[in-house]
Amino acid sequence: MRRTGVGLVLALTALFSGFALTGCSVLGTVEAPVGGEADILALAAGETAGAEMSGGNRLEEIKERGYLTVATEPYFAPNEFIDPSKSGDERYVGADIELAHYIADHLGVECRIVPLDFTAVLSSVSEGKYDMAISALAYTPARAQAMELSDGYYFDEETVWYGLLVREEDLDEIQGAGDLGDRTVVVQSGSLQEVFAQEQIPAYGELKLVSATTDGFLMVQEHKADACVTAAATAQLYLEANPKCGMIMVPDFRFTVDESTQGTRIGMKKGETQLRDAVNEIIAQMTEEGLYKEWYQEYADYAASLGIN
Repeated sequence: MRRTGVGLVLALTALFSGFALTGCSVLGTVEAPVGGEADILALAAGETAGAEMSGGNRLEEIKERGYLTVATEPYFAPNEFIDPSKSGDERYVGADIELAHYIADHLGVECRIVPLDFTAVLSSVSEGKYDMAISALAYTPARAQAMELSDGYYFDEETVWYGLLVREEDLDEIQGAGDLGDRTVVVQSGSLQEVFAQEQIPAYGELKLVSATTDGFLMVQEHKADACVTAAATAQLYLEANPKCGMIMVPDFRFTVDESTQGTRIGMKKGETQLRDAVNEIIAQMTEEGLYKEWYQEYADYAASLGIN
């Protein structure tokens, strides 16, 4: 049986609902889940600081044990999401899931998907609990310091851009980042979008951090926030699945993406350079074959057919 629309989103995101604390910001109030990305990655970096950084043996361990553990937050279609009609590991689908299996196949091992919330994806891989983070991971300096990051594997400026999702009724008043001085902005904690909110929004009334992007969409829809900083492709899937939600991406506005942040990455424990290099070779072959763009479109259609956003 297939579930569609907001009901499905609520069912999925309820699994990852987190507690929140309220703190202070020079731009306004920030409401955030316990343990933001900066704290998590700083802790992970501290724990690995004394480790040998010239290259670990994780690649050898993976081959010896016969399986690869991949941490992901399966609530970010079309990269990774859940097909509710399936069970077990088969329910985890998406372009990134295909990539995970592709890497495992090339390493000659089984792929085991580990579903987590996004901040746990980052911390668990940084600490070495799991082998890789494949979860639409963008480059940030903090992540590069705490983890080994692969080469970028998905670049598409037409679909991968970031903006503001607002209610249609507010579109006349919110036409860009400069119009949020007295507004409540929501963004996924630990995401590249959070960096945009902190660095490219001149001022806001309140900034709320949530565990999943879809939580942010619902907050805007339910008048609990005024704008959500989001990837346009993710918002588009939500809007297509919920045509009467009364929301829209602000036209003619995009956050500026630095070249160093472009391209989706894979995260691995710091110091695992042999594993990183092996992954980069596999990514290069996948890119040459043009596979990821095919997967991305395939699973965008797949998610839309399920009403998943």
